[in-house]
Amino acid sequence: MALSRVVRRIGQNCWACARSFQGQNTGVTRTSTYLLINSRNYSDAVTEAKFTTKDFQLHNLETGPPTECAVNREDALYYYRQMQVIRRMETASGNLYKAKVIRGFCHLYSGQEACAVGMEAAIRRDDAVITAYRAHGWAYTRGISVHGVLAELTGRRTGNAKGKGGSMHMYAPNFYGGNGIVGAQVPLGAGIALALKYMDTDRVCVALYGDGAANQGQLFEAFNMAKLWDLPVIFVCENNGFGMGTSVERASANIDYYTRGDFVPGIWADGMDVLAVREATKFCREYASSGKGPILLEVATYRYSGHSMSDPGTSYRTREEIQEVRQSRDPITGFKERLTSSGLATAEELKKIDQNVRKEVEDAVQKAKTDPEPALGELYNDVYYQTPGFQVRGVEPWSSFPSA
Repeated sequence: MALSRVVRRIGQNCWACARSFQGQNTGVTRTSTYLLINSRNYSDAVTEAKFTTKDFQLHNLETGPPTECAVNREDALYYYRQMQVIRRMETASGNLYKAKVIRGFCHLYSGQEACAVGMEAAIRRDDAVITAYRAHGWAYTRGISVHGVLAELTGRRTGNAKGKGGSMHMYAPNFYGGNGIVGAQVPLGAGIALALKYMDTDRVCVALYGDGAANQGQLFEAFNMAKLWDLPVIFVCENNGFGMGTSVERASANIDYYTRGDFVPGIWADGMDVLAVREATKFCREYASSGKGPILLEVATYRYSGHSMSDPGTSYRTREEIQEVRQSRDPITGFKERLTSSGLATAEELKKIDQNVRKEVEDAVQKAKTDPEPALGELYNDVYYQTPGFQVRGVEPWSSFPSA
């Protein structure tokens, strides 16, 4: 077989491989061509790939995001690594809780990694984000290190909130938490969006809540005000299928959460597909930042753990159901298959990422377990953003508490 025919059969991106056949026997068989294709280093050849997402469902919108999207190699590997970090960080958090190193409340994000990573990929770093108490993954994507998250969970002074916030109260620039009151972060998000509009910026606020909070009356009040004032806010329902032990079908008469904003337009997206979430959020951000007002995004996802660490998560669903989702819809393994099948990455490259992530999380765990706890004098600190420059003896709440 002539060299030109070999190149045509295996593709222009494998010219170096085909060149090795020069001067050799011309009997190139179908099998040897197949082996040649599968033995080359995909990552040296493919820099961008296109994928098709599930159809988006629309409410009060004539057009929505495209179902065909492209991702380059650099971004794809970054998304994969971020999701792996969140997954391993949450596994470590669960183990630390079971070992009683983490106390109090702890809500894991395992299974929902594509939501935070996909949305973060579509917004700007100066956009605002406020979420509910399942916040570890969002804390990481907003810039808090793995050690910063785990140290906060273990109550260490090196934690993101000096060890005083715990699982539900983590903060970063333009990240307003982690909020423990069900649904209360949604009107707060509308308030943040009002401030962004008042300051005449093109920034938006992403206000997230779960399906369990979707029936809170304050959400509908926030939707109404945001629409009246055309606030630049994306209301995001992370629908993981269950509230605190209750399925969406038992809790809501209308489980199409993207339609529940009334005059607020909405989009449904596959929350187990990081690219679908990214494309939907891109559309929503452009809509909200252009002065059209709020938009509602529902991302259909799934949580592998219970509602919190005190909930085994198996009394209202079967272990078989959880295992079926892990096998057929997992956001990480599904994206991994896309990367390898498209040639954006090799299995060896992804394995190397996995190893690095494992080490990063293990190192962060060891450091978080041995870091010092806050001093007693921290008890009354940080109650106010700025301590007033005067004292009223015996009554001011910002007084320093003497350390023991």
